[in-house]
Amino acid sequence: MKKYSLVRMVFMAMLVGLGVVISPLLRVEGMCPMAHLINITAAVFLGPVDAFLVAVMIGVLRMALMGIPPLALTGAVFGALLSGILYRASKRKIWAAVLGEIIGTGIIGAIVSYPVMAFLWGREGLTWLFYVPSFICGTLIGGSIAALLLYQLQRAGVLREFQEKLNGDDRVCVKKPQTENL
Repeated sequence: MKKYSLVRMVFMAMLVGLGVVISPLLRVEGMCPMAHLINITAAVFLGPVDAFLVAVMIGVLRMALMGIPPLALTGAVFGALLSGILYRASKRKIWAAVLGEIIGTGIIGAIVSYPVMAFLWGREGLTWLFYVPSFICGTLIGGSIAALLLYQLQRAGVLREFQEKLNGDDRVCVKKPQTENL
């Protein structure tokens, strides 16, 4: 079982809170660019499983607090997971994380959204590809913002440092005073 450090859990909680708060920015049904920014950031900093968990928590909170339809989940979880998987598989390439979000949300999430919205939510007149254009547009906007942010952190030399701190444990590293042998 994975052990979570306090720093990692606080960072995840901050991403969830930020994701809920900024999600209404530029949002129209089927397009939520800020969610994709959070997904890619979570994938790069935390990995696929924790990015998926962050996306689920944001989606559930958005549905409960803001009345957002199940698109809050179907339009986020696949991208977050695939973003983290491709980032790791590419040996930490930011473009791969963005591509994972575009494929995971823009295509897979959009297609999965059809049966959820048509049959479970009762939306009529939809086709399998109804959400693809808006989901891809949202991922391109959010992915571009995430790429700019992450490339700047990488260029400044702090991306790797943040990742190491998030993957470490939360014990305080204090040098113990050396005593002389008497």
